[in-house]
Amino acid sequence: MRLLLTWIINAAALMALPYLMHSVSFDSIGTAFVAALVLGLVNTLIRPVLVLLTLPVTMLSLGLFILVINGFLFWGVAQVVSGFHVEGFLSAMLAAILYSVISWALSTLLLRKDGNS
Repeated sequence: MRLLLTWIINAAALMALPYLMHSVSFDSIGTAFVAALVLGLVNTLIRPVLVLLTLPVTMLSLGLFILVINGFLFWGVAQVVSGFHVEGFLSAMLAAILYSVISWALSTLLLRKDGNS
């Protein structure tokens, strides 16, 4: 149940982006849910490998290269999911940052860490 709620929260965060940035858009709500699912899978499976492979660059940039990785993955998901549009790489980097902040805020508000869950 918690996984489903997390997916809905991430989709809601993704649906909020077109209201904050005109360079991100969706064709439908279903597209936002598919994009949230693909983005979650990419962040779970591919992101750790990329972070490990780019560890020297990340250390030299004091961790700022992770923002580039996040933007690249966000832009890549927009290329793969039809109906999800991001205008460019810099827009994808900013959108990835906003998506992370909105998703974190919604998760903090809606998902409580009880001893019972």
